[in-house]
Amino acid sequence: ERLLLVTPDLARVLAEIISRLRNRYNGAVPLVARYDNYEATTGPPLPHLFQRDYGSGPTAMSPTMVRVTLREVADRMGLTDTAGNPMHLTPHDFRRVFTTTAVQDGLPLHIASRILGHRHLNSTQPYTAVFQDDLIRTFRTFVDRRRSARPAEEYREPTPEEWDEFEEHFALRRVELGSCARPYGSSCEHEHACIRCPVLRVDPAQLDRLEAIAASLLQRITEAEERGWPGEVEQLTISLRAAQDKILATAPPRKGSVFLGDPAIPPTNAPQA
Repeated sequence: ERLLLVTPDLARVLAEIISRLRNRYNGAVPLVARYDNYEATTGPPLPHLFQRDYGSGPTAMSPTMVRVTLREVADRMGLTDTAGNPMHLTPHDFRRVFTTTAVQDGLPLHIASRILGHRHLNSTQPYTAVFQDDLIRTFRTFVDRRRSARPAEEYREPTPEEWDEFEEHFALRRVELGSCARPYGSSCEHEHACIRCPVLRVDPAQLDRLEAIAASLLQRITEAEERGWPGEVEQLTISLRAAQDKILATAPPRKGSVFLGDPAIPPTNAPQA
């Protein structure tokens, strides 16, 4: 996955570019910095292959220079499109061609996405000539290859005891106010304080019960204040806030229009004679 297969023609061209730079600069490719027009930043010195010497030393070619050079080469070659019009190539065209060829040759789509600097596969799929079938096939091929590299015992059939344990875990998720969304195989880390727990998923059918619990907490806070139990007041207040947050998150949105009042027309100053 960290190697990109290229055609012999491309390998020969890259070798010629590297040899030309090495012969010109004492056997090594010069390290030059490149300015990114989109990020408005200058990158670190790197052995960029597309360099040009203006007399003061080698510098990386700008996108404008590459675009102009491609247009001159296309005009010299007499390239035309299907309509017979002159073909104008851009660096972005070669980026698309490279990505499409790499994916069709077996490079996983998510690896191509990382090479292109995309954050999501949705950006890479239309960027290349990759269709939905290609996306599914590439993903399945990658998963099969990964599975073949894993120990075979990880893909064995589960035993009846393991199935019972699996089903029991999800059965124990059912609680008074809804269901617990803690990860599989993990115990309750909040000592079954479901009101405060952030992974509690409240069942809308139990909203009345939750409101009753909130009302009971409010009464207990009043009693604790009257009896002078500040520690109890603090703990109950935390539980009450958590219950109120869950009520707001679970309660259905209000229906109907909201009266905003009649519009007021500001008075105008009449002209004085």
